Amino acid sequence: MTVATPAGSAPAEPGARPELDALLAELADGERRWAATPLTGRVALLGRVHAAVAAEAQAWVRTASRIKLLADDSPLTGEEWMSGPYALLTSLDALARSLRAVAAGRSPLDGARFGRAPGGRVTVPVLPLTAHDRLLLNGFTAEVWMPPGTDAETVRRRAGLGALDPQRTGGVGLVLGAGNITSIAPLDVLYELIAHNRVVLLKLNPVLGDLEPVYRRALAPLIEYGVLRIVSGGGDVGGYLAHHPGVAHVHITGSLATHDVVAFGPGEEGRARKAAGTPLLTKPMTSELGGVSPVIVVPGEWSEADLRYQAEHIATQRLHNSGHNCIATQLVLLGEDWPQRETFLRLLRTALERLPARPAWYPGSAQRLADAAASHPGAEWQGAEGSRLLVDLGDGRDAATLETTEYFAPVLGVLTLPGTGADFLDRAVETANRDLVGTLGANVLVDPATLRRLGPAFDDALAALRYGTIAVNAWTALGFLTATAPWGAYPGHTVDDAQSGIGVVHNALLIDGPERTVVRGPFRPFPRSVAGGEWALFPKPPWFVTARSAALTGRRLTRFAARPSWARMPGVFAAAFRA
Repeated sequence: MTVATPAGSAPAEPGARPELDALLAELADGERRWAATPLTGRVALLGRVHAAVAAEAQAWVRTASRIKLLADDSPLTGEEWMSGPYALLTSLDALARSLRAVAAGRSPLDGARFGRAPGGRVTVPVLPLTAHDRLLLNGFTAEVWMPPGTDAETVRRRAGLGALDPQRTGGVGLVLGAGNITSIAPLDVLYELIAHNRVVLLKLNPVLGDLEPVYRRALAPLIEYGVLRIVSGGGDVGGYLAHHPGVAHVHITGSLATHDVVAFGPGEEGRARKAAGTPLLTKPMTSELGGVSPVIVVPGEWSEADLRYQAEHIATQRLHNSGHNCIATQLVLLGEDWPQRETFLRLLRTALERLPARPAWYPGSAQRLADAAASHPGAEWQGAEGSRLLVDLGDGRDAATLETTEYFAPVLGVLTLPGTGADFLDRAVETANRDLVGTLGANVLVDPATLRRLGPAFDDALAALRYGTIAVNAWTALGFLTATAPWGAYPGHTVDDAQSGIGVVHNALLIDGPERTVVRGPFRPFPRSVAGGEWALFPKPPWFVTARSAALTGRRLTRFAARPSWARMPGVFAAAFRA
């Protein structure tokens, strides 16, 4: 069968396998070209991709908004700017900086001021790194914690990954793209190319199929250079490619169920293979999967404004992208003995109720909401037309289903635990580690006074919390958006117990073997942050679902990332402070 296809793409029908085979043959040639491309040439190529992404940003956001059933004038389109072209542009810049350093005989970590964390861990600062970072994200920091026993000199020497030996390529990597956040698939492509020296066949998720023309234009320099091909189609195409002898490695972003089908096969036979530990797919596989993400609310003395702001913060963590995020907070851990618990719950209900309804656009969301309601008869429908669900697990209700089922829909649970101070925090950490499925991201909210009282015990608790990204007074999504931060599950998972996945992506400083990323932000927005003793000039974050100027801020941030300039800073700030 002969099917005419655009450059870099292929038809999805099973009968079109010769076309898929042909694309893999083209990538084999591309691998040889990639091996012969010096780091300076790779930097130049990333620069051309950067220009192409900037040119496609408007079309990218417009198409993504249409897929997600958002009106063009909705503030929520700000999510598409920030988690789409903005995220890719910043990653391209950061990767180019790392490649330039290695090409000049330096480490991407030269000049880094390493720190220490509990357990003898070395820490690496990854945000802020530039003057622009310090202004645009004033008050936010991120650091990478290395595993115990890894010294700073080893971390510095090994940073660079594939760029340290660019002629040693890794074959063709198959990227099975995500269907929810539009920058994920292109970011995974970049990591395969730069960190692992693998040329890439990207199989798009059908949910984002309408973005294929945009991706092909935005990534055209990679396609034209012969190191990327893009295909669309369903599971049959993904399965054929994953087991193809021309593919050396598979990376998937999706659900644990999809991961297991790829690794072990479908149905009863697949489940039997998993139980026996005998995967059908024998080639190396990495993954970024989901899970049940918690937010631990450490009891303290909060003002009414604090309570309201953090209620909106948690609502954002659940309802961003209509709840269709792998790190959307699903379970709130509250202190039973916290005097303000009932007030906070009332304000959380208010935040969920008052937010405008938005389409649950991802396939299957309505059914997952119905399943959650059926599993929890006392659940409360919130929002216009009952578009979201709050499950208060008080009074001894069984929490197991909510702790072990990633709903990938606007479902939020509340679990109450006894204790205050360090006792509550340790109990919450133990509960998250023991009972919740997944290790991708966890959030902790704690006011500055309580944080000071906890002292070193707080960081000890973070060290005990086994998650790939931990956000303190922030949302782990900021770790996702920070190009220089590694992104992935807590290390140690295997194909037959993948949990939230294996390996990391993003990681534009090309750090070898990170353990986790710890993001920290201000407890209060400016100006209350400064009044409360936190030197942070950041207003309500533009990623909040209640931010009125999110679309304008996202658009201006993306234009800034496309062409950084001090002259563009005031426009970004003006938009952000209107949130």
